[in-house]
Amino acid sequence: MIDPERSEPDVPETIATYLRLRGLKPSSKNWKRKKRLVDDENAPFTAGRDPGTLGDVLAKLTKDAGWEAALSREDLVLQWAELAGPDTAKHSEPVSLDGGMLTVKCDSTAWAKNLQYMRAVIITEIGRRYPEAGVQNIRFVGPDVPSWKWGPRVAPGRGPRDTYG
Repeated sequence: MIDPERSEPDVPETIATYLRLRGLKPSSKNWKRKKRLVDDENAPFTAGRDPGTLGDVLAKLTKDAGWEAALSREDLVLQWAELAGPDTAKHSEPVSLDGGMLTVKCDSTAWAKNLQYMRAVIITEIGRRYPEAGVQNIRFVGPDVPSWKWGPRVAPGRGPRDTYG
């Protein structure tokens, strides 16, 4: 055991024991204690030491690469059934997103008109779920109608109706 009068409090116990065994008196004058630098990055139980989740790593990767907007737009298209509802999704599908305008193609003009009435609700839900997609407005269009205009040259007029009778 260490004598309190023989060793000074600033000298570590292992060094004091070594010096006493060699027949020397431990003294704090000759012993300089190294100051420990506090390294928060490597200290245990500090923030940032716990392993991150895969989702956090992927979120950081997509943010650093600038893919957030593109992935958000793709997710909007893929989750259209959940966003608009299953019945609505059976009769409509998003076809393009250009300049903040989302174009949704519907099975009939009646579905397009009904979704037109629900426009504010759908835009609000898109803004809440997918803010990075950049959707500012929605346009609902009906089915494509057949065109009588074929080829690079088209003559003006009413089309095939002017040849009847």
